[in-house]
Amino acid sequence: MTGSERGQTMTQVDTAETGQGGAGRRDLGSGAWSASIRRAIRRGSRPEPWKRGPVLAASALLLGLLMLLHAEIPNRVGNLGSLVETFLPWFGVFVPVLLAGALWRRSASAVAALLLPVTVWLHLFGGMLSDKSHAGGDLTVASHNVSADNPDPAGTARDLVASGADVLALEEITPQARGVYEKGLAKAYPYHTVLGTVGLWSKLPLSDSRPVDIGMDYGPLGATKPAAVKLAYNRGLRTTVATHHGPLAVYVAHLGSARVNPRAGFATDARDRNAQLLGRAVAAEKSKRVVVLGDLNGTTDDRAFAGLTARLRSAQEVAGDGFGFSWPAAFPVARIDQILVRGVQPVSSWVLPATGSDHLPVAAGISW
Repeated sequence: MTGSERGQTMTQVDTAETGQGGAGRRDLGSGAWSASIRRAIRRGSRPEPWKRGPVLAASALLLGLLMLLHAEIPNRVGNLGSLVETFLPWFGVFVPVLLAGALWRRSASAVAALLLPVTVWLHLFGGMLSDKSHAGGDLTVASHNVSADNPDPAGTARDLVASGADVLALEEITPQARGVYEKGLAKAYPYHTVLGTVGLWSKLPLSDSRPVDIGMDYGPLGATKPAAVKLAYNRGLRTTVATHHGPLAVYVAHLGSARVNPRAGFATDARDRNAQLLGRAVAAEKSKRVVVLGDLNGTTDDRAFAGLTARLRSAQEVAGDGFGFSWPAAFPVARIDQILVRGVQPVSSWVLPATGSDHLPVAAGISW
């Protein structure tokens, strides 16, 4: 091969290699350009932050409306309204759950929608987050459902004496345990009255003690107990405590149970009848100063107690520290043990340590 032929061959090879390399570079540039286009399309098709998470935003709005309009939820189907109101403070737990979802989805609309339930919850319960109690008080009252299944009534009596309460109400006293409580409380409380399954022990004299018929499961509202029904089944009493500031009317009550079951929903018929009759008794009370102590088997948010809460104030709401949940003792989720007052001023309210009962005792300091 001559020199000119070798040069021509090398030129052809260089040209071919250059062409192939150029095509490779063009192909590479085309792939990167296509990837950029795909990324731009994905960015263009992705919703803006205000359009993301519509389900989360709707859930937040529904949660806020549920808490805001809880009084409008009807009770016609399974007492749904009362059930919601019983656990109303716990609906605030859904706020951080929804917030976590909103941040994960980067949804500005869901975060904004959460302002409604947060505002409503703080309006309803923000005051419960602060300590409103004050030192002092003229009289300390306490209430405890001691439980019919209490394995240690003597120990419960000792714990209650240690509370230092001046007036002590007990509910769910069984005939078998009555003597134990009377013996265990006698030294600290020289005055007491027991009517049926409820009783009151006091460091101050008592007078005018009588049962209050709250209609325990004996027919329609307002029905009276048959004569054959023994006093042992009575679950309400009224007495007068002779304080240094004058007479104080004290009611002790244990209302009917509330149960949740698949068929009846929130079954509260007996309790609601009891609450209405107790409300009527308090409304007819002539004394200016009244205290209601007892296991009402419901919270003061429940509309079933409107007849009581319209005339009485909750010591926990006025002067408590926190929600004061009292049941169940192992993990309290609701305050169903109440101290309600009229004509006196609560200065403090608190929950006492657990005893052998499934309820926690509650106490309050009141002042004239």
